[in-house]
Amino acid sequence: MNIENAQQAVDAWIKQHGVRYFNELTNMAQLTEEVGEVARIIARRYGEQSEKESDKDKDLGEELADVLFVVLCLANQTGVNLEEAFNKKLDIKTKRDHDRHHNNEKLK
Repeated sequence: MNIENAQQAVDAWIKQHGVRYFNELTNMAQLTEEVGEVARIIARRYGEQSEKESDKDKDLGEELADVLFVVLCLANQTGVNLEEAFNKKLDIKTKRDHDRHHNNEKLK
C-alpha cells in the first residue's frame, strides 16, 4: 500500500466506523500520546530503562501503526497529500544530506 492508498483507507475507515475525524487539536494530542507509547517501548526495550512486566507484551509495530494512523488522519483533515509531501522531503534531504552524513566523524 502506498501513502495515498493509506490516506484513502483511513478516510474510508473514519467514514464507515467513526462519526467524524476528531478535530486537529485533539488529533495532535492523540499523536503525542501515541508517540509517547512508542518512546516508552524503545526506552525500556532498547534503552537503559528496565522493562516493566506490563510492557513486555507491547507490540512496537502496533504502536508505530497507531502513530501512522493519526498522522494520516491529520494529513487528510488538513488537505495534505502526504505521499507528495514525503517524496518532496526525501528529495530535499537527499540533495542536502548526500555528503553530510558520510563526512560525519561521529557516524564512523
